[in-house]
Amino acid sequence: MSAFDPYRFHGDIDAAHAKVDFAVNVRGNRPPEWLQRVLIDAVGDLAAYPSAADVATAESAVAKLHGVPTQSVLLLAGASEGFALLPKLAPKQVAIIHPGFTEPNAVFQEAGIAVRNVVLPPPFELTGVEDLGDADLVVIGNPTNPTGVVHDPADLLQLGKGRTLVVDEAFLDVSSESDSLATEAASRRDVIVLRSFTKTWAIAGLRCGYLIAHPDTISLLRRGRAQWPLGTLQLRAIAAIAERGAREVEIMGGVIAAERIAMTEALGRAGFEIASATQAPYVLVRPPTADPEATRRRLLAGGIAVRRCDTFPGLDSSYWRLAVRPADQVAKLLREL
Repeated sequence: MSAFDPYRFHGDIDAAHAKVDFAVNVRGNRPPEWLQRVLIDAVGDLAAYPSAADVATAESAVAKLHGVPTQSVLLLAGASEGFALLPKLAPKQVAIIHPGFTEPNAVFQEAGIAVRNVVLPPPFELTGVEDLGDADLVVIGNPTNPTGVVHDPADLLQLGKGRTLVVDEAFLDVSSESDSLATEAASRRDVIVLRSFTKTWAIAGLRCGYLIAHPDTISLLRRGRAQWPLGTLQLRAIAAIAERGAREVEIMGGVIAAERIAMTEALGRAGFEIASATQAPYVLVRPPTADPEATRRRLLAGGIAVRRCDTFPGLDSSYWRLAVRPADQVAKLLREL
């Protein structure tokens, strides 16, 4: 059995055995019915290889969604594949803003590229960023995971000045879409945006994401990639969500915001410290217990999963990340505590 790798630990490991899941940020237990129908209809086409027409349709739908040229879109098997492609840019040193998603650390470490973790102090905003040193590429989430902080696009561009800026916008669709740097990424060689459909649309098992960048960057990242990197189901799902999902995701964002307010208020009354000004579908907290890790383990044994945070650089076991959930699930968590 391989040694525990904190950079490759994700909440799904605990959530797989839980009855109530606060550990994974996937919204809902299954895709919406209309998306299920799209996928079911596509099953009859699986004898054929993924078609160029399906690729073109999905790329065009994503480009239209963000108002960017099709040549600036690269479809991905989940946003995490986008990180796996970044070593092709051959940076000499990478700065990764933390606390944040740890997959970039694992990718660059495996590629033998020097990484500098730049840890933001509470409340985890860019006013606390330190010097990035000699880094020629910087990676940051917007909103950052697990803090949920949404950074101003102008501040992000300033952070990336003189280097390549990679922004993981996996949760921005239900947080603050107006803060996306997708348009900037399509026209500049020094900005790359990663996006994901897996969390919002409950298709984490299907791996659907994309990258937006200057066409020259797209060409470089595409070079040497496997033939048929996405299957027919992935391509159909990406196209359908990009074409049909805009209005639904706007409504979903409003529901999540309302649930987040109710949830943070309930947690606050129960003695939780809300650790950051989250605008995301998750909340970073410090629970009111002398031993948060022991409490987390007891909750998991009782069927409730919360995300441990000691695997995020800059945090420790005194923090939990809680996915935003409806009031009845929050009440169950508080009863168990």
